[in-house]
Amino acid sequence: YKRQTNYIMKKISSYSKCSLLLVLALLSGIFSGLAQDAQKKVAVYAVAFYNLENLFDTINDPEKNDEQFLPDGSYRWTSMKYNNKLENLSYAISKLATDKYCPQGPAVIGISEIENRQVVEDLISTGKLAERNYGIAHYDSPDRRGVDVGLIYDKDQFELESSSSIRLHIPDRPDFITRDQLVVTGRIAGERVHVIVNHWPSRLGGEKKSRPLRNAAAALSKHIADSLLTIDPQSKVIIMGDLNDDPNNVSCKEVLGAKKYPQEVEEGGYYNTMWQLFDKGIGSLAYNGSWNLFDQIIISGNMLGKDRSTLKYFKSEVFNRDFLKQSEGKYKGYPKRTHAAGVYLNGYSDHFPTIIYLAKEVQ
Repeated sequence: YKRQTNYIMKKISSYSKCSLLLVLALLSGIFSGLAQDAQKKVAVYAVAFYNLENLFDTINDPEKNDEQFLPDGSYRWTSMKYNNKLENLSYAISKLATDKYCPQGPAVIGISEIENRQVVEDLISTGKLAERNYGIAHYDSPDRRGVDVGLIYDKDQFELESSSSIRLHIPDRPDFITRDQLVVTGRIAGERVHVIVNHWPSRLGGEKKSRPLRNAAAALSKHIADSLLTIDPQSKVIIMGDLNDDPNNVSCKEVLGAKKYPQEVEEGGYYNTMWQLFDKGIGSLAYNGSWNLFDQIIISGNMLGKDRSTLKYFKSEVFNRDFLKQSEGKYKGYPKRTHAAGVYLNGYSDHFPTIIYLAKEVQ
């Protein structure tokens, strides 16, 4: 150490300021023994999902059920309201993950309740989002409400490889239609990641009566995920979306087989990153004084573990910051939505976003 130190000290005067910092860091490592027992550094990436609650434009589309969201519709959906909605959502999305580990924001954000690609184009061109390098993956769905799922991705963090849209067919319900499941494949930190974005059938008609529809959607998601992992076992799978079910419902717990605890996940299995939060009473939407956590992010088991030489999960959260909440009245603390009981609130969404954080060692 003494010989190395003397040599380096003789060279200090020839280094630039930046190099000098590196030299001093090296000296610190030598003196403290960190050269042999260094703490490894990691890069952190965020993955998010956000139900945007009826992001419709003001233009009548005869192929969409958008009559409520027109200037003369029941919501009196004007350009002013549409632009306010874009500004609000842009602000909310620009804040995702930035106050913790990812000042650059999420690598990918799954979204639902969007009318078409154009509203997503408008969204990523608004406010702070316009400063980011976002791309879009989107396909039109046959949904009766006229809403689709989509995904926006940071081109600086996510390298898009492919995307496709998978339709749900239920043999004994040939006339049933819902949102397609969006499958997007790309690379985060050099590793292949498949993201399956969902908006499963609603609870219209009651939870029990509509349960088979969500079970069928869960079976499709599992089939897609299993197939992707069979083709490429080293790739990672993220299933996300507004599932219209909680983590402990049959669709998630049994059909998908998504486990509450990492130690329960067997090879080829899945982990529900939101279940333990749900058990603590944390939700992403509220109804009649009760919280649900429909906005879930489920990961393949190969994203678990402490070996961060590959991309691994380490944390999840419901992004329920105060600015997204109703600040007063009967629904204080609920997500501040755009309309409630026909009254325009100029809010964000009736859902909170959800986020997971991934980490990988860097040299």
